[in-house]
Amino acid sequence: MIERIVAELGPWAWWVLGIVLLILEVLMPGVFLVWIGIAAIITGALSLLLWETALWTWQAQWLVFAVLSLIAALVGRRIVSTRGQTSDQPHLNQRGQSLVGRTATLEQPIAEGRGRIRLDDTMWSVQGPDLPVGARVRVTASNGRDLTVEAI
Repeated sequence: MIERIVAELGPWAWWVLGIVLLILEVLMPGVFLVWIGIAAIITGALSLLLWETALWTWQAQWLVFAVLSLIAALVGRRIVSTRGQTSDQPHLNQRGQSLVGRTATLEQPIAEGRGRIRLDDTMWSVQGPDLPVGARVRVTASNGRDLTVEAI
């Protein structure tokens, strides 16, 4: 059945494949099928030019399609990864990092380098110099669940 469709469509079969892949990209976004779809459309354009030549066999077409898919995926990856989008909230999913620079009052004293503070609605474990309850501290760093503080 596929052979018959390809034989009837001729060089346009690649265009149909490319458009189907682009439609699938819209339905299942992931920014990958678009590059393969572009490779299929370029192969279709080459097929329009080379369809009657003896060298343009189905094997040559698939080889060109495979190479163009690889090149398009690599170029696309470079384009997508170097867009360098800056965010207005760079620490959105790094809550500890977003607390650096904030000040708080110790809820539990820092004894032997460990204590607790309350920031917003959360109690945080802190590391720093020994300080009594009620001392004001500034968050200087975040390492996982613990914050590093200094006296202010």
